[in-house]
Amino acid sequence: QVQLVESGGGLVQAGGSLRLSCAASRRTFSNYAVGWFRQAPGKEREFVAAISWSGDSTYYADSVKGRATISRDNAKNTVYLQMNSLKPEDTAVYYCAAGPGYSRINYYTGSRYDYWGQGTQVTVSS
Repeated sequence: QVQLVESGGGLVQAGGSLRLSCAASRRTFSNYAVGWFRQAPGKEREFVAAISWSGDSTYYADSVKGRATISRDNAKNTVYLQMNSLKPEDTAVYYCAAGPGYSRINYYTGSRYDYWGQGTQVTVSS
């Protein structure tokens, strides 16, 4: 089992920045790929970004490409999502998720991930 705890959400004005953190309970977290997803009210959950177990590969949704950076510090069992130039449409609950380092399922798909955090709210005011 891997327990994930997100933090760093909050209220920010458009154009501002936030850094979300995803802390894992397990030392072997470095073996897991990690993704960030978000869900806005009345909308389906959508992929935001993902990072491979080694950190060598990263993936982004077109909607955040150029504004988001995902990174990981395996020594701290933590994955970060830096979001810049935030827009009101970025408002959502952000979830991190962990899945096996190797999988036939691509990083963009929620079913790739076995463990999910409880989410952190990000609200961007215009």
